[in-house]
Amino acid sequence: MNTSPTPSAFDGMPLDPVAAVTHADPYPYYAELRAGPPLAWNEALRLWVASRAEVIESLLLAHGGALRVRPAAEPVPRAIAGSASGEVFGHLVRMNDGTAHQAHRPALQRALAGLDLGAVRTAALRVARDVPVQPVSDALFSMPVRTVAHLLGFADEALPQVDRWMRDFVACLSPLSTEEQLQDASAAAGALMTRFEALAAGATPRDGTLLAAALAESQASAPLSRALLANLVGLLSQTCDATAGLLGNSLIAVMREPSLQEAAQTQVGLLAIVEETARHDPSVHNTRRFVAEPVTIAGTPLAAGDAVLLVLAAANRDPALNPEPERFSLVRARRRMLGFGHGMHACPGQALACTLAAAGLEAVLHRTPDLAALRARGWHYRPSVAARIPVFH
Repeated sequence: MNTSPTPSAFDGMPLDPVAAVTHADPYPYYAELRAGPPLAWNEALRLWVASRAEVIESLLLAHGGALRVRPAAEPVPRAIAGSASGEVFGHLVRMNDGTAHQAHRPALQRALAGLDLGAVRTAALRVARDVPVQPVSDALFSMPVRTVAHLLGFADEALPQVDRWMRDFVACLSPLSTEEQLQDASAAAGALMTRFEALAAGATPRDGTLLAAALAESQASAPLSRALLANLVGLLSQTCDATAGLLGNSLIAVMREPSLQEAAQTQVGLLAIVEETARHDPSVHNTRRFVAEPVTIAGTPLAAGDAVLLVLAAANRDPALNPEPERFSLVRARRRMLGFGHGMHACPGQALACTLAAAGLEAVLHRTPDLAALRARGWHYRPSVAARIPVFH
């Protein structure tokens, strides 16, 4: 598949693995990283960099408390500590380890596993009809977020407001946010928690909503808590950025390779495009681990206080993980990817995300007849240290 830069892309290699996330074509740079040491120290970023699949898998599987998803001294980012968004962040299972991580993750896993993905697709296509497809960059966010809000039990008339709140809230998850954005994020977090509390108060298993399923699974072992509600906000936030990027990058794949347009005529083909995009050009390019106590990884001793950047997008194209990794192929004997995590912190919403992105891609393609013109105008990527989300011109 052609992976040449967009017409508006700049030339040259990325300066570092963080700058690579929003580079037009970071994959040659990622190949150079894989060819280097298993763990390479980056002086400018002041952290270790892992890019090989085997090393990243070992880091994601590491247990015993040596590696954590947040710095031991800063479980919540200082910029939002003490705010409503900080409360939500502090409860997120993907931002916690050990008992805090296990408290609500099983309930969310079971609730998500019980979803009828066919019904999810139907709901996503129905919700998409009320989302303006122009500008495309906004539709990438709105379609998945509004669908998950619908699945959780929000009324149709509330979906645009939930969408706006979620756009504001996700700002608190980025270190690039301004003070004004952080204030808006906190207001949105408070509003979302209030709405979720109201929904939860009236939810019953007969509702058939994702919220009711999560409550039923949680209450089997523990009473309703703000922590569970915070993780439902977290489910929406993951949908917002990660699924928007997956949908947008899948659209780029179809525009770059016209032969994929035939596959995009079927549900099976659309899902295959999305799943291969999740491997070939994922929406989440990296994640971090923080060393809480001395440990040796890939023969490299790490000290307490060290940070490690796991370049997931580089590992996805490691020949040791996937044969012919540079080729975009809808048919693979075994498609392996690390963008949805691995081990204890593997994302339980992978099937949901891919279903949402495939339905969103179907809706966008149906309502965007001139893909050639969209490609000619080009695109760039939203400023981010980890997420690859296109903005179409």
